[in-house]
Amino acid sequence: MALTPNFPERLQQASPVLAPGIYDALTALIAEQAGFEALYLSGASIAYTRLGRSDIGLTTATEVADTLARITERVQTPVIVDADTGFGNALNAMRTVRAFERAGAAMVQLEDQTFPKRCGHLDGKGVIPVAEMCGKLRASLDARHSAKTLILARTDALAVEGFEAAMDRAEAYLACGVDALFIEALRTPEQMQQACARFAHRIPLLANMVEGGKTPVQSSEALGQVGFRIVIFPGGTARAVAHSLQAYYASLHAHKSTAPMQSQMLNFDQLNALIGTPELLALGQSY
Repeated sequence: MALTPNFPERLQQASPVLAPGIYDALTALIAEQAGFEALYLSGASIAYTRLGRSDIGLTTATEVADTLARITERVQTPVIVDADTGFGNALNAMRTVRAFERAGAAMVQLEDQTFPKRCGHLDGKGVIPVAEMCGKLRASLDARHSAKTLILARTDALAVEGFEAAMDRAEAYLACGVDALFIEALRTPEQMQQACARFAHRIPLLANMVEGGKTPVQSSEALGQVGFRIVIFPGGTARAVAHSLQAYYASLHAHKSTAPMQSQMLNFDQLNALIGTPELLALGQSY
């Protein structure tokens, strides 16, 4: 299980936490080795990689919890996990939070979409009533065993009800006692500035950077200057891997050999060094 005693304190610092998207233990390990302070387990990326499907509510709580457990068994870096809608009503959200906490989550994100949900940057979303979402958030806060397991409330209302309604929802969710806020798919730098002006001095705000999505992509440094304290690039990893694999498979199919791609690959020994095979074998020998 990941060790996360300093993550809540880290979020109180002025500089933002930059969390790359991950989807399995290998991507988490490589990200940890790169030096990131937190990781973001993207529900969309689990759908992309585990199912080969779109982010439209097809993944289950069990699949996410299992993926999370494999990750936190391998790395020590705090993991923010996307719990979608909590996979049901308030009671389902409680069970989800408990399962994800057991699996090692540092922060659990819940959103106010109707179920089945869809990617926050896809059109056609719906949102549940504010009171229903507040009940799910209070249930989630009650469900956790440790206050160090943080609850992140996300609203997708901007695309459905408009900017002011999204701000009002964020205010209501803040009043529930959540630990961080995520206002999804802000459209302009001005909206991002307005959100930070209203909330950043009161609670950590998350900025979601989706390449080709509805929010202008900026650096974590620039977003930190506006007031965001968590910056995620959730799907970039899956997009980068997909791009690389398209080139790899096309080359292998065309050349019947990996020779043209070997300069862009790890060899056998390099991969084993990355995943710690020599250390694991030495540990086995010690027993």
